[in-house]
Amino acid sequence: MKRKFYIGFIFVLQCNSALLWAQIEPEEIKLDTDQFQELFYESLLQKGIENYDKAIIALEKADKIKANDATVNFELGKNYFALKEYSNAYNSFEKAAKKDPKNKWFWMGMYDVTFQTKNLTQGIAIINKLIEFDPKYKEDLASLYMGSKQFEKALILIQELDETIGKTDRRELYKNQILSEGKFQNIEISNLISQIEKYPDKESNYISLIFLYSKNNEESKAFEIVKKLEKAIPNSEWAQVTLFKNYVEENDGANAVKAMNTVLASSKIDSKIKHRILNEFLIFSNKNPQYAADLEKAVGYFENDKSVNVAQEIGKFYYNKKQWENAIKYFENALNNRSDESVETNLLLLQALTETKQFDNLAKKAVVLLESYPTQPQFYYYAGLAKNHLQEFKKAKDILEMGIDYVVENKELEINFNIQLGEAFNGLGDFKKKDLFFSKANQLLKEKK
Repeated sequence: MKRKFYIGFIFVLQCNSALLWAQIEPEEIKLDTDQFQELFYESLLQKGIENYDKAIIALEKADKIKANDATVNFELGKNYFALKEYSNAYNSFEKAAKKDPKNKWFWMGMYDVTFQTKNLTQGIAIINKLIEFDPKYKEDLASLYMGSKQFEKALILIQELDETIGKTDRRELYKNQILSEGKFQNIEISNLISQIEKYPDKESNYISLIFLYSKNNEESKAFEIVKKLEKAIPNSEWAQVTLFKNYVEENDGANAVKAMNTVLASSKIDSKIKHRILNEFLIFSNKNPQYAADLEKAVGYFENDKSVNVAQEIGKFYYNKKQWENAIKYFENALNNRSDESVETNLLLLQALTETKQFDNLAKKAVVLLESYPTQPQFYYYAGLAKNHLQEFKKAKDILEMGIDYVVENKELEINFNIQLGEAFNGLGDFKKKDLFFSKANQLLKEKK
């Protein structure tokens, strides 16, 4: 019995001894903590002097001591990022975020990696997580949608941000880029209609919708929105568009001029609307000549318009109606403002001067044009025609003989050259050559028929 007790006693002692060996001494815990802190601070020191490799070694040792420390993973991520080892950086930030998902900076580390690697898909997933911390990251999400060409999602998000925090230049740029592709315009149109119903006093929504309709050449719809705007915001410059139309219909010229000038001077109103207003006033002033001076003043608003030479277009309007003096005035206006389109405009001007028999002016302009356009046969023709009418037959002959060599596949112009050469030789008394050129003109006329 004593032996059994003794053996049992020894067994208990042995068990207690094993348990004692399994426990960690407090000094060892303190030693590990001190070692972890030394390694962690060493990593910070090495990172500070850009020894990122050494910092990583220190952090990996620290991680073995405290494997559940998210800050170690975060610091590893920053050092890998500095070395442009983006895959390791992302994995380290991701480990940190898994250990402490409520720490925004761990997610920011992952987002920085996706930004550098241009991994837009991964970036969108991370930024959606960051939005939970702060809605301001929706701005970044809009940029990511644009970069990944997810334009429909981008447009919907932009509309949301415009409504909740107001518009920005960047988002307006994005929106214009999206809407340049017609298939997305219906989404924006529906949104703007909804916004007008919710916020009837907000002028910008009306203007955006008018612009979209105008861009799509849906002018009747644009004017419907203008009417709504006029009712909702009577003092709006855009309201003057509808008022102008009403004044013209009522033949109220004085008020029509006031409304027109307000529209044309506005920086808010789309240029297509302005062109339409001017065209309507052109027709109105043609029926009511007392407003011709107001029309001329209105044209001045378009001097810097690079899309359309307004003075030239008005000149053509009068030209087609054979109102030559008005045509001349506007063609000269057009040439003073837009010399880049001078060939077409000058040809129309020279013909209008011919119709009004202003041969002295015609000769001066045509001769000057020959210096700038020495291979343009029409200018030789008008110069020769003018000199014939001024009875300067020798000059007419010389100019016409030079110019006819530039006539190519233009039978009508060739006929006119031969007629004028015949007139020049007739004036010089050389009837043989006169008959020769008139004969050529007749033969070309027969061929033309």
